[in-house]
Amino acid sequence: MPKPKFTPEEALAFHLEPTPGKFEIHATVPMTTQRDLSLAYSPGVAVPCMAIAENPETAYDYTNKGNLVAVISNGTAVLGLGNLGALGSKPVMEGKAVLFKRFADVNSIDIELDTEDPDAFINAVRLMGPTFGGINLEDIKAPECFIIEQRLKEEMDIPVFHDDQHGTAVICAAGLINALHISDKKIEDVKIVLNGAGAAGIACIELLKSMGARHDNCIVCDTKGVIYQGRTEGMNQWKSAHAVKTELRTLEEAMKGADVFLGVSVKGAVTEDMVASMAENPVIFAMANPDPEITPEEAQAIRPDAIVATGRSDYPNQVNNVLGFPYLFRGALDVHARAINDEMKIACAEALAKLARADVPDEVAMAYGRKLSFGRDYIIPAPFDPRLIHTIPPAVARACMDTGAARRPIVDMDAYELALKSRLDPTATILRSINARARNAQARMIFAEGDDPRVLRAAVQYQRSGLGQAIVVGRDNDVREKLEAAGLGDAAYELKIVNAAKTDHFADYKSFLYSRLQRKGFDRHDIHRLAARDRHVFASLMLAHGHGDGLITGATRKSAYVLNLINHVFDADAHHGAVGVTALLHKGRIVLIADTLVHEWPDEEDLANIAERSAGVARHLGLEPRVAFVSFSTFGYPRSERAEKMLRAPQVLEKRGVDFEFEGEMTVDVALNPTAQENYPFQRLTGPANILVVPARHSASISVKLMQEMAGATVIGPILTGVDASIQICSQSSTANDILNMAVLAACKVE
Repeated sequence: MPKPKFTPEEALAFHLEPTPGKFEIHATVPMTTQRDLSLAYSPGVAVPCMAIAENPETAYDYTNKGNLVAVISNGTAVLGLGNLGALGSKPVMEGKAVLFKRFADVNSIDIELDTEDPDAFINAVRLMGPTFGGINLEDIKAPECFIIEQRLKEEMDIPVFHDDQHGTAVICAAGLINALHISDKKIEDVKIVLNGAGAAGIACIELLKSMGARHDNCIVCDTKGVIYQGRTEGMNQWKSAHAVKTELRTLEEAMKGADVFLGVSVKGAVTEDMVASMAENPVIFAMANPDPEITPEEAQAIRPDAIVATGRSDYPNQVNNVLGFPYLFRGALDVHARAINDEMKIACAEALAKLARADVPDEVAMAYGRKLSFGRDYIIPAPFDPRLIHTIPPAVARACMDTGAARRPIVDMDAYELALKSRLDPTATILRSINARARNAQARMIFAEGDDPRVLRAAVQYQRSGLGQAIVVGRDNDVREKLEAAGLGDAAYELKIVNAAKTDHFADYKSFLYSRLQRKGFDRHDIHRLAARDRHVFASLMLAHGHGDGLITGATRKSAYVLNLINHVFDADAHHGAVGVTALLHKGRIVLIADTLVHEWPDEEDLANIAERSAGVARHLGLEPRVAFVSFSTFGYPRSERAEKMLRAPQVLEKRGVDFEFEGEMTVDVALNPTAQENYPFQRLTGPANILVVPARHSASISVKLMQEMAGATVIGPILTGVDASIQICSQSSTANDILNMAVLAACKVE
C-alpha cells in the first residue's frame, strides 16, 4: 500500500480547520431549561455528590470517570522527534485521545505536564486520580518512564499504562505467538535477541518472559553491545535485570543461531550477514520507526524462510499500538479495574493472535484492497478489523476478573460482547472501506473546476494520498498561480493539467457533441463554444471518450445548472433514471435521503425507481437497505391526496419483487425510531430505516440542509446514480475535504 504523502502546509491546515486541534467536548445531557441547569449544577448536583462521598464506588455510576482516560506526557521522548517539551507534544497527545475514541469509544483528554522532575510528575498525576478511570502515559524518556510508571502503579488504584512500553510489547507478543505457530517452535525453546534496551525493548522482553521465554535464552543488546553479567558500562537497574551469563559481546555474535530478533533501535542496525546467520525459519521484528533495522525486502532476499514484521503501515505485519491500548483500556474500564496487570496484557496478545488466525471477513479484505489470510504475511490483525472491539476487551475483562483486579465483574459476557458491537461507529468503517477501494481502483479523476483553490487542494490530496491520477481542467498559468498561493506550488508538476486549447482530441469531442445536440437546436458554432469554453461540458467529453475514469464538478455552480450541462454529453436526467442520493452521517448513524438532485415532483413509479437506485448506493456503502417512504402521515392517517403517491410507491415495489426491505408511508420518527415503530407491529422494517425516500426534491433539500446546519451532520453528496459514467456533483459550499470525499466515491464507482 503506498505511503500517503502530504506537505507541511497540509498537515498544519488539518490541525487548524475547521477548528484548532483535533477534538472538542459535547454535553450528554440537555442543558436548555432552568430545570436542566438546576439538575446539572446547583442544587441538583448535590445529590450525586453526597452519594459518592458516602460510597466512592458510585462515582462510576454518576460521573464520566468510568469511561475517561487521561493521556499524560511531558514531551521528553516524542516518537521520532525527541524532547519537544510539554507544549510541543500536545498535538501527539490530542491524536492519542482521538484514537481512544475512534477505536474503542473511550473518552480521553490530553494533559501535558511541564516538568522533567519524576517526583513532580508523579505527584501531579497522583493528585488527579479521582478524575479518571485510567492513566495512559506517553512519550516519556527512559529511565524516568520506568520510575514514574512503577510509582504511580503503587500509589494509584486505577490502571496506569505506559503505552510506549507495554503497547508495543503486547502487539509484539501477539505477532510472535503466531510467528512461532507457523515456524512450529515453542517460546520456551527459542533463542531471542533484543536490540534496544529502552522503554519498549525492556517491556517486550519482560512480557515474553512472563509468557514462558527462558531468561538464559534472551540476549538483550544496547548501543554498547550485549548486556551480560558483570558489565558496568552504560548499565542501570532495568538493564541489569536482563543481564545473562554469556561470552557474547556484540549483536553480530548474538544473532548467530537466533530464532527471534526483536528490534526497537535504529535504521540499519541489522545486516544481511546477521540475518543469514540466524536459525531456520527466523522471526525478525524490525520495529524501529520510521525506518526498520532491516527492510523486509532485504531480509527475505537473504532468508526467504523469514517471517518479518515492522512498525510501518506500508509493509505486511505492522506492529501497531492502536491494536492494543484502546481495547486494553476498554476492557479494563468496563470492569472498573484497579490496574492493568501482566495477565491482562497476555490475554490481549493471545486474543489478537487468535483473531489473526480466524477467517478474515470480506469487508476487511475489501477495506485493504487485498485478500487477507493467516500466514507469513498476516500474523497480526489489521488495525481496521471491526471485530477487534468485541473480541479483545472481553478477553482483557475476563483476565482482570480472574486475577481479582476488577471492582465490578461482568455477569453476562454474551450481552457485553453485543454491547461492544454497538459501540463501533459504522460511518468510520464505511469511509475507510471506500477509501481503500478507491486506492485499489487507481482511477484517473477529472476535476472540472481547476480555477477553484478548493478543487485544486482536493486534487492534490487525491493524488498524494495514492488514490490515483488527478486530472485538472484549467489554464496552466492560472492553476500554477493558485497552487502557489495555497502553498502547493510543487504540486503543479505532479498534476495533469488539461484544457480545450491543448488537447489533441478536440475535433472528436466536437463531433460527438454535435451528433447528440444537432436536433436540439444547437448549430456547429454553439457546439464549438460549449466544448471550448464550458469546463463542465469539456470535462464530460473527456470522460465520455475514456480520457478519465471519473468526474468531479459542481463546486462553483449550482447543482441543477451543472447537471443540465452534463446532460449535453450523458443521459443524466429523470427520464433516463438518474437519481441523486445524499448520505447524512451523524452520531454514528448513516441515513440516505433521495432524491436530492434530479426529480422535481416524482410520481409513484419514479419513487419506486428512486428507492431501487438508493438501495444500490446503500449496498455500495456496505449497508443492508431498509427503505422508508416518508411523509407527514403514517399508514393512511391523516389522509391527504398529496400523500397518496407515498402510499402507492411501496405497492409498486411489491409488484416488482425487490430484494430489500421497504415500508410506507410513514413519518420520519416512525422510520428512524425503533420505539415509535413498535406502535405499528404490522410494519415490515426489521430496524430503523437507513434510506428515506421523500415526496419531492424541495423536501429532500430542506431535510439535508436542516440536518447539516442545525445538527452538524456530515453530508456526502448528492451521489449521482443511474448514469452510464462515474460522475459526482459537489455542492457550492463544499470544502476541499468534501470534494475529496466525492472523488473517492467516484473512484470506487458508488453509483
